[in-house]
Amino acid sequence: MNTEIMLDHIVKQLRMPTIGKQYRSIVREAEERNLSYEQFLLVLLESELQEREENQRQRRLKQATFPINKTLETYDFSLMPSLNKNRLMKLAKGEFVEKKENIIFLGNSGTGKTHLAIALGMEMILNGYKVKFTTASELVEQLLISNDEHKLGAFENKWLKYDVIIVDELGYVPFSKIGAELLFQFFSNRYERGSVMITTNLEFSEWTNLFGNEKITAALLDRLTHKAHILLLNGESYRFRESLKHRKTEE
Repeated sequence: MNTEIMLDHIVKQLRMPTIGKQYRSIVREAEERNLSYEQFLLVLLESELQEREENQRQRRLKQATFPINKTLETYDFSLMPSLNKNRLMKLAKGEFVEKKENIIFLGNSGTGKTHLAIALGMEMILNGYKVKFTTASELVEQLLISNDEHKLGAFENKWLKYDVIIVDELGYVPFSKIGAELLFQFFSNRYERGSVMITTNLEFSEWTNLFGNEKITAALLDRLTHKAHILLLNGESYRFRESLKHRKTEE
């Protein structure tokens, strides 16, 4: 049997498609550069590994279901002087995930909380972690459906597979009594088992209005803030100032 046909068959059986696509060009490169057998093998295997890592990143990115892709590089920190950029960059290294710590972005509407949460989520995906994005209202709706269908345990366990969960816009929509209780249970189940990122426009003192129960609110805050990085975004709307800047550029 022809050598190339045999090689194509073997890499297919071993599920190494990148080697199958690239080994011919890598062979030519090895001949031109006079590579040793070990160097040739290293280049060949590295190409397969890099492709697999990129495919895994793309799968994790798709799993995350971000509404839009945002990066730390595209956030203008000069518009939010109350925010410590160095602290953000340190969090982007992912140590908080290993420690099962939480991050809470607290600030007025339009200050870039969602942008920063997604940007950190993107960094965690690059670091090899599994991330999932949802809004607070969407999460509560799914919890209510799962509860009605007697599938709450399975739903919560599925979300425990993610290293980081981003819960956006907590406080924009009030919950029903049972919705608040289910969300409390969801966060409690995740306590010290995985990281949570939350964006909210409500001061902690206002969370009772959202959950409608002082004891539940106090217990929830105790769990969420026990091992948490609380980042305050104050001042004028980031979106408003960005819009003004773009308008001036167009004039």
